Amino acid sequence: MAKATVFIDGESGTTGLGIRERLSALPNIALKSLPAERRRDPAARRDIMAEVDLVVLCLPDDAARESAAMAASLSNAAPKVLDASTAHRVDPDWIYGFAEMLPGQAERIAEARRVANPGCYPTGAIGLVRPLVDAGMIPADYPITINAVSGYTGGGKQLIAQMEDAGRPDHIAAPHFLYGLSLQHKHVPEIERHGLLARRPIFSPSVGRFPQGMIVEVPLFLADLSGRPSPEDLHGALAAHYRSGGLVEVVPLAESAKLARVEATALADTDLMRLYVFANAEGGEVNLVALLDNLGKGASGAAVQNMDLMLGRIH
Repeated sequence: MAKATVFIDGESGTTGLGIRERLSALPNIALKSLPAERRRDPAARRDIMAEVDLVVLCLPDDAARESAAMAASLSNAAPKVLDASTAHRVDPDWIYGFAEMLPGQAERIAEARRVANPGCYPTGAIGLVRPLVDAGMIPADYPITINAVSGYTGGGKQLIAQMEDAGRPDHIAAPHFLYGLSLQHKHVPEIERHGLLARRPIFSPSVGRFPQGMIVEVPLFLADLSGRPSPEDLHGALAAHYRSGGLVEVVPLAESAKLARVEATALADTDLMRLYVFANAEGGEVNLVALLDNLGKGASGAAVQNMDLMLGRIH
């Protein structure tokens, strides 16, 4: 069996390094790379794109658009493209790379030439909301609020240095901080579109002093949902949606009810996402919670999952 060839455009970034580490352990993948001094050379990048089966874009948005256009210009020699940036996540010409999002999505990814890897926060938010919108339980115009905390590696090399290097003038010593205070975070359009929301959600992200891990929360009032579902109804809809498995699991209600806390780092260094329904049935409230690794199912792990589909099972 011939190995699938992959070029990571932007391999020195946090996500690129994570993808490279995962792919290096797979015997059916041959990684192609450029010397550091040639990584900004358009001709060298174009040439290597023509040699591989798939290009992964781990670049800022504008650079990702340019790189995607470069790959497309190769015509019959054009590789498949997986974009890990924000650039194409709401572009209707790209397939959204959340394999468990709805039935048949994994097959769409497998058949696609261009796939947009999801964001970390949106993976949690959409993973909780989309099945319940599809099931008719959450109205599309429900006033969704999303509260989330991520490990600081999600901010890339600059934030990692700010958090870890106490000698920097811009060192961040806080154990936890909010950001995105203008409510204009770049992930909101992605959540709105793929969550099938007709009303813009309020998204409040934050960062904790831990490298990897993530919690995404979506609180709901049961009386304001379609048909006034019970916590059991919501949990049942999520469990039914994810019954085929993949990298998403739904924790049983009885098990969730026994928990005193959920720790953001519990799934660090894994590619899984775990969903919970916490309920105050008497008060008519639930809190939907997604737990994942911001660099796992939230980034590099999802990218390798998508490549597994796009290249025909590389594991």
